[in-house]
Amino acid sequence: MNDIEVREFQDGDEAAFRRLNEEWIVRYFKLEAKDEYALTNPRETILDHGGRIFFAVRAGECVGCCALLAIGSGEYEVAKMAVTASAQGSGLGKLLLQSTIEAARVAGATRLYLETNHALTPAIRLYESLGFRHLAPERVVPSAYERADVFMELVLAVPAR
Repeated sequence: MNDIEVREFQDGDEAAFRRLNEEWIVRYFKLEAKDEYALTNPRETILDHGGRIFFAVRAGECVGCCALLAIGSGEYEVAKMAVTASAQGSGLGKLLLQSTIEAARVAGATRLYLETNHALTPAIRLYESLGFRHLAPERVVPSAYERADVFMELVLAVPAR
């Protein structure tokens, strides 16, 4: 992984963000209206609301991405995580998610939340391996995405004050 750089969104990354996410979404599901809007307007839908987008870059090419959407005081949703097919299974997703979790922790996040689908078993295993736990059904808030049927959270240590 020495050849991978994890960095934040820069002007011009909009196309890579869309490409990486469309690649996996259309492989397994269909683009939903909320996907279309977020992938067309990442600055407006994520960044302008206190969120962040991270990219894994190899040899100048964005090969993975992961977003943090601000959802409440100290709380973020981990969303739009994607690794291009040619880089899957290489540990890149783990590096990207670890970097995203660490950035959230440094920013003072106390809880990370995510939604996924049961068919994405490798992603679910990755989330579990980094400490995400499945939410009890009574704690699940209905999702805006039709495909979401797995809901998880990672409670982070409250930073010292």
